[in-house]
Amino acid sequence: MEYLVGITLALLFCGAAAGLGMDRERAFYPAVVMAVASYYLAFAVVDGRGGVMGAEVAVAAVFIVAAVAGFKRSPWIAVAALAGHGVMDLFHHHLVNNTGVPQAWPGFCASFDVTAGALVAVLMLVRDARARGAARRTRGASCQAL
Repeated sequence: MEYLVGITLALLFCGAAAGLGMDRERAFYPAVVMAVASYYLAFAVVDGRGGVMGAEVAVAAVFIVAAVAGFKRSPWIAVAALAGHGVMDLFHHHLVNNTGVPQAWPGFCASFDVTAGALVAVLMLVRDARARGAARRTRGASCQAL
């Protein structure tokens, strides 16, 4: 059930963000990556052990650095970080023994993150193709005017 909910929410969230134009800002998906990376920190608070918090901070830092790189250099880095976080969710329990993580969380988060990453990649490719097509039409129109 957690997989179905994760996939559905990712499609609704990313679809709504794209449809409403909320994701047009360069910072949108890097901010999503940073938010996604922070959940395990909240679960570490529930766990209550300092070592768990330290380990979760280290894991989150990898994705936060990737989010910043995605913002500064290429949005593709943020897309890869989002999908990569989903992959990490599947083996997170091998990295950190965080007893605060709800049982359904890894499956939910993995399905959300991978679906969102894939959908955002498709949206970016479609937008790039449209922009290239519009640029070609504009060049063609200016050449005809000569």
